[in-house]
Amino acid sequence: MKTSFKGYLLGAVAAVSYGTNPLFALPLYDMGMDADSMLLFRYLLALPMLWALVRLGGGSLSVRRDRLPGLAAMGLLASLSSLTLFESFRYMDAGIASTMLFVYPVMVAAIMALRYGERISPLSVLCLAASVGGIALLCRSGDGLPLSLHGTLLVMVSALAYALYIVGVNKSRVGAIPPQKMTFYVLSFGLLLFAVRSLAGGGLVMPHGAAMWGNLLGLALFPTTLSFVCISRAIRCIGSTPTAVLGALEPLTAIVVGIFVFGESMTPRIACGIMLILAAVTALVARDAISAYLSRLLGRLTHAFSHGHVE
Repeated sequence: MKTSFKGYLLGAVAAVSYGTNPLFALPLYDMGMDADSMLLFRYLLALPMLWALVRLGGGSLSVRRDRLPGLAAMGLLASLSSLTLFESFRYMDAGIASTMLFVYPVMVAAIMALRYGERISPLSVLCLAASVGGIALLCRSGDGLPLSLHGTLLVMVSALAYALYIVGVNKSRVGAIPPQKMTFYVLSFGLLLFAVRSLAGGGLVMPHGAAMWGNLLGLALFPTTLSFVCISRAIRCIGSTPTAVLGALEPLTAIVVGIFVFGESMTPRIACGIMLILAAVTALVARDAISAYLSRLLGRLTHAFSHGHVE
């Protein structure tokens, strides 16, 4: 199998597997489990999977002490992003929430420009405007009623926390740690947030029955362990930009799951909003490739005009 094809395949699997969050989370809500307990067991069950991957790769879980504060910060951001996303499912369709979350690459671009001085191109500005327009189209649910402001704010906090997590991993010493090991510690520190919240909120909801455990294992395996492993390998095969573009399959998966599994509604306006957001973010993460293509196209047109090939 060619490396490029393998990379695209792994990137697609990573995006689709992360988009299965609602498939496992919504049934757990119906069974009486709260977000803190759900996420605590999700992270807890993913840890032995990641440990096995580290050991199978011949690595160890040892880490320098000066890396622990950074790992703790990344764990807090990752857990906050997961918690606010799962809480938003209580206030709006899971597919719409997952689609709105996909504005995080736009937030990453803004943070990089404001904090690290990276120049925002005209294409990036256009993408920012288009994503805002797409979110505006999603501001009403399928029955015509406005979406919950509370739910919308939760999704925006989730997207911001994830954007800060991405920037932090890229710009801190934590990024030097092997991905599987880094994720193991990030999830370990994230467990602390859910444990504290569960105790403060009246206790942990213990899973019972095969259906509950099955959905929790699904959360730990597909949108956590499988997604992470595939996306890290995809980046090595095809690079970060094509892998990020394939991330557009994540909200589309969540929408499909919401419609066909949970009976959520889809209107032309919501479809337009989704496509506008996906087009904006895809253009943003692929801006280098787009710029290169336009430069080549301009060069060809200039050459054709100069040789009289175009009337």
